[in-house]
Formats: sequence, C-alpha cells, structure tokens
Amino acid sequence: MSLALTELHPLAQEYLHELHVLRQLSPHTLKAYRMDLGELQVLASDDSVELLKVSNAHVRRWAGRLHSKGKSSRTIARTLSAWRGWYDWLTEKDARRDARAGKVTENLVANPVDDVKAPKRLKSLPKALSVEQALSLVNQAIKEAEENKDLESVRDAAIIDLLYSSGLRLSELLGIDVIQSKDRQHKSDGWLDWDAAEVTVLGKGGKRRSVPIGVPAMQSLKVWRGIRGQLEQADVSTALFISATGARLSPRTVQARLRTLAMRAGLPTHVHPHMMRHSFASHVLQSSQDLRAVQEMLGHASIASTQIYTSLDFQHLAQAYDKAHPRAKAGKG
Repeated sequence: MSLALTELHPLAQEYLHELHVLRQLSPHTLKAYRMDLGELQVLASDDSVELLKVSNAHVRRWAGRLHSKGKSSRTIARTLSAWRGWYDWLTEKDARRDARAGKVTENLVANPVDDVKAPKRLKSLPKALSVEQALSLVNQAIKEAEENKDLESVRDAAIIDLLYSSGLRLSELLGIDVIQSKDRQHKSDGWLDWDAAEVTVLGKGGKRRSVPIGVPAMQSLKVWRGIRGQLEQADVSTALFISATGARLSPRTVQARLRTLAMRAGLPTHVHPHMMRHSFASHVLQSSQDLRAVQEMLGHASIASTQIYTSLDFQHLAQAYDKAHPRAKAGKG
C-alpha cells in the first residue's frame, strides 16, 4: 500500500495537530513526523494489524524491515522516535475515551516501541593504502629527493618515510624537534633519538610514547638532517621539519605536499597524512597479529580503537615489526 493511497489515521492527525498548536513544531519537523506515522500505518496495514493493537514484536519486525530496505540507522532511529512519541501520547489518553476513529482500546496498556532501538550504525573502516600503493608513494618521494636534492624534496621524503614507518599523527610529526630541549625558552613536545632509532612524541591526552623507526626511514631522516644543517635559517628553529625560512612546517603544507606526491606516484585516491597512519597500523597488524603492540605504537588509550584495523584485509608480510614492516629492513623498496 502506498502512503499516497491511504489517509492518515485520525488519532495520528490529532496528535500532529497538537504538536503544531501546543508544541509549535516547525513545518519541516511536522512533515517528517507525518511521513514516519504514515510509514507505521502502511506497515501495520501490510501485516493486517490494527494500529492500536500493535505489539513490541511488530515494531521490532518492522524496524528490521526498514533496515532491509536500505534505510540508514539514523533514519530508522528518527522513525522509531516518532512512533514512540505517538504511542506515548495515546497511552496518556483515557483508554475508554471515544475518538474519531473509534475508541482507544484497553489493549494499548504500554508503548509498543519501548526498548526498540535502531540497528547499530556500521563503523566506517579507516581508509588505508595497499602495501603496493604505500611503497609506491614512499619510493616516489625518495626518487625525487635523489634526483632533485633540494630542500623540499629531501624533507618530503623524510616526512613520508617517517609517517609510514612509525604511524604518527600529523600533529605529533610536526611537534618533533631535532634534539630534545628542556630549557626555559623551549620544552620539546617530541624529539628523535638518532642512536636508538626511536621517535618520542606527545600524543592525545598529553601522553608521551616512543615508537621505533625503520632503517630506511632513518636513512631518509639523516639525509634531511644534513640538508637542514646547511640552512642559515635552521638556527632559528628547533623543529625537525622546517621551511626554507626556518619556520616549523604547518599542517597544510604537509597535506598539500603529500597530495601532490601521491598524484605523481599515480595513486588513484586522495592521500592525506592520517591515511599513512592507517596504512602503517593495518600493514603491521596484519603481519604481526600483535594487537597490543600496535595499540602501544599508535598511542590508543583503548584497544577498541585499534581493533578496527583487524577488519581490513591486507596481505601478510612477516611476523614482527622489524621483520613485518615493508620498509623496516634495509635494502627493501
């Protein structure tokens, strides 16, 4: 039965009238309520159920039917809310009072929509590059650095290599200093331990963590350190990654450079810094199967945040970080 071929139940019309007059809901909201109550009426009619004899089981079945038709969880939740509001209104009325469509039957002793919830929204999976795509991007950056040997190319190669090697957030990467500083003028948020091949960063909630850096990424960083040290402007900044003027890089600069490099590498998707973090997590987790270790490296407060990466289907590479990561061993890619 089509909504256009049926007239809204008189009690539903009375309810909408009260919403308009007493609660002064907007025409847009009233239209949504009318559509939702019309949907309820059609579902009840299709199952030959009187609206005033609808049970909790009916509502649950209809919610599932809406979901099977492709309705989003948010839409179903809104629909259930409209139904619940109407049945609340009905149960508050005198059970024996006559209404234009008949009486409100004594069978309606409880709201049939109570305890019925919309299906949970599927949590969208983070977008990550495949291993081949990630390596293609890193190799493109390194190729340009070796060919151009200019500040931007060498710096970009070090940035992309480090993002993929250690799974840092962009804010964490930009907070790294060349060496740790604790003086009164400046206290480092993050720094590199060049000998231990580790990076220490300040993550969410003010929590510090140290993450290993693969051998190739350390090589890229050392090449960048050499270029950086030749800049006169480098003396004015403690930041590891700086511009030609010596200023600490901005997030937009990194985002733009990464996007451009991805295009030159022929990647068929928009690449942003956080995608490198997702790629790092996915590839290492699928290789090592060590959820707790990946949680520590990502700096997740809850392991539930890390578990989403278990849903991503990537090929297995090896058994541990320094063996599993595509660029954790010298001589790879």
